[in-house]
Amino acid sequence: MVVVLDGHSLKAEDVVKVARDGEPIAISKDAAARIDKCRGLLERKIAAKEIMYGVNTGIGELSEVVLNAEQVGKYQRYLVYSHAAGVGEPMAQEDARAAMLSRLNTHCWGHSGIRRELVELMVEMLNRGVNPVMCQKGSVGACGDLAPMAQMALTLLGEGEAFYQGKRMPGAEALKAAGLSPVAFRERDGLAAINGSNAITGMGCIELVDAERWLRTQEVALAMTLEALNANMKAFDARVHEVRGYPGAQACAENIRKITEGSELLKRPGKKVQDAYSLRSSPQVIGAAKDALAWTRYMLEIELNHAADNPTFFPDEELVLTGANFQGTPMAFALEVLGMAVTTVGVLSERRTNRLMNPHLSVGLPAFLTKGAGMFSGLMLSQYTAGALVSENRILAAPAATLSIPAAADQEDFVSMGMTTTIKARQILENSWSIVAIELMAAAQAFEFRAPAKPSPGCRAAYEVIRKHVKKLEEDRPIYDDINRLTKAARSGEVLAAVEKIVGALR
Repeated sequence: MVVVLDGHSLKAEDVVKVARDGEPIAISKDAAARIDKCRGLLERKIAAKEIMYGVNTGIGELSEVVLNAEQVGKYQRYLVYSHAAGVGEPMAQEDARAAMLSRLNTHCWGHSGIRRELVELMVEMLNRGVNPVMCQKGSVGACGDLAPMAQMALTLLGEGEAFYQGKRMPGAEALKAAGLSPVAFRERDGLAAINGSNAITGMGCIELVDAERWLRTQEVALAMTLEALNANMKAFDARVHEVRGYPGAQACAENIRKITEGSELLKRPGKKVQDAYSLRSSPQVIGAAKDALAWTRYMLEIELNHAADNPTFFPDEELVLTGANFQGTPMAFALEVLGMAVTTVGVLSERRTNRLMNPHLSVGLPAFLTKGAGMFSGLMLSQYTAGALVSENRILAAPAATLSIPAAADQEDFVSMGMTTTIKARQILENSWSIVAIELMAAAQAFEFRAPAKPSPGCRAAYEVIRKHVKKLEEDRPIYDDINRLTKAARSGEVLAAVEKIVGALR
């Protein structure tokens, strides 16, 4: 299905569909008209020799330098050249595609002054799979993501590099192979292509969708552990959470009730009056993360669906205003919250894994979930791995958004460092898929020792997926492949999908 860009209605899930799954896009007729109308304003201002930042002046500290007519024609290409200053390996192709999509939706507002010829080339690049090589590191998140977006702009010029059909090649070759032609930049085109925090926004939308799916997978792991440890389920009663009022906690408790419904394991005698916090307060903690991610979504989707540029053109008023709508701080804050939320829930997961392993805490399970403790160490070392990942996440969760370093000879004396936030949020998520996989593996092993009592249908569905990738541990074997395979299955959504097929969609 074609995703139509109108500047107003794009969702984070749409970004994933286009960037990761290759859904085609189109610009709405109204958006195309707005783009043309705005360009008309810009060309009238140029003809009238009005001074406009980044059109016939330099940028940053050089904004007071006025360019002559001959220089204006060349300046936009030099601007892109000078800003293509990133380092390191290319960002994932889905991230580069997400950045382009975010920038395109900004243009659909009709406040950027870009020519529609460039917009249409970007659309066709996405539709035909020409994905610019964009170095991940180099953006400080104000004036937008200049370094990576400049590499995207190089491809529009038929320069730089791009991936096409799995191969990395010069940008001109990639365009030609896809049946496309480069464009020559005119006034404003280069700055309009790069002057927003669109790499942060696009990557952040992908991370948000993945984090929300990770949280629901966490709830599956929690449900399995609750059943394995014969938890007191009063802590998940709807009334407990209704009286406090947080919607995330209410949703989490509801999800756990759905997943654990019909459990024989939870009908056994011997329950504690109150379980440890890692079990009993999971709805409050996971719920806080759900509420935090709701705010992250709110912030990212505002950015995704509004005009973020400098200067900003207002055709109806024949007006050009300079400001700082490229500033990445709103998304940086939102993604710092995402990283903090995921890190915190991962701590709970590791603590529950520990309870499954520890014979003093596991309500009768053997030490490290092995029959031959002493001769065998069972899953002991998987908890070490989870602990190492939790520790790394705690370091990564320290904020980058407070660490501005001035740029451009102190003209740009406060920047967001939002790309640093975005990169470390991605690392936190990667670590956290393994943390939840380790708990899932341990909970499935615990079920082996609880027979003949049966888990709920929901937990049984998760168990069956786990056993498809990880065999029951009868005696010690190397388990790094087990963890990696199960991490991949969890990240792909396979575990969650199996459970939701039985119990319905989780909130």
